[in-house]
Amino acid sequence: MKWNVLKDMQALYECGKIKRKPSFVDDPNVDHLINSTKELCVLRKEVIIPENSTFRQTYDKLYREKFALYSSFLKDNGLEKPQTRFEHTDIEQLIEIKAQMDSGSLKSLREQILKANETVRGVSFMFFKNEKYLDEKESLVDAIEKILQVPELPSGKDKQYLYVVPCKSAKAILLCENLYFLRVPDRVKQYNVELWFAGGYNIGMLENVDTRNLSIYYLCDWDYDGLRIFDLVKKKIPQIELLFPNATPVSIIKSEHDSHWKNSHIPHELSNLNKDLFDSQERQLIELLISSNSWIVEESNDIAELIKTKVKL
Repeated sequence: MKWNVLKDMQALYECGKIKRKPSFVDDPNVDHLINSTKELCVLRKEVIIPENSTFRQTYDKLYREKFALYSSFLKDNGLEKPQTRFEHTDIEQLIEIKAQMDSGSLKSLREQILKANETVRGVSFMFFKNEKYLDEKESLVDAIEKILQVPELPSGKDKQYLYVVPCKSAKAILLCENLYFLRVPDRVKQYNVELWFAGGYNIGMLENVDTRNLSIYYLCDWDYDGLRIFDLVKKKIPQIELLFPNATPVSIIKSEHDSHWKNSHIPHELSNLNKDLFDSQERQLIELLISSNSWIVEESNDIAELIKTKVKL
């Protein structure tokens, strides 16, 4: 749900009626309240709450708290404008980034973003898991720049910078497909593991990387792309080892994930991945994921437990 729709819903809650707008009545959540539950009624020029409607109870239960949180955040950070149309998930991500900036956990990454002259697509991949997500979303890019306290991000598409959360007494290196664990470095600090992030398929900078004779491991989404990237990384860093996940698989369909297995009707072919890269336990898990059309999200792993049980320190 977009922020402007939630604002209109709040106005409807308070006033009992609002002006009819296509952006409001066409929203899937609002459409459900109009056509399925009949909690709202659309007239020629207005949307009203009919008699005996349970709309206010529904709003109290599902939306009121979110509206208060989002409204406060946007106003406090100077992001509330008449034209603001952020998705609610965008606002939640901005809230998380702001909390991590305030806690200091993004200090090192922010410095490296500046040093690398990072692009919009690079930052998009870091925080939204899709390098094209911020394309043509100028207001959202402006908000990210403001919260990260960085100048205008260049619009270039190529990124060749290795992000590192340094560890003075590192005993091992953990290369992550996604940025998430580099944003919460305290989770691994006590284990003396250095966290690296290259950025999905952007692995060119790993060609001559110095691992300092430390053991190095790869942590990724267990989906087609995550495991395909591992194959490419392995060519750059032959000694790297794949970490076996301890998280629970989730449905690709239900989670609306955009990385899909190849040849899913023949799971034993491992989606055309290089079978030689995986041991029997790993192959068995990949087959299970393919046959159930599922994947394992990198950040859903218990990283502390993975390090304690899988990483040689």
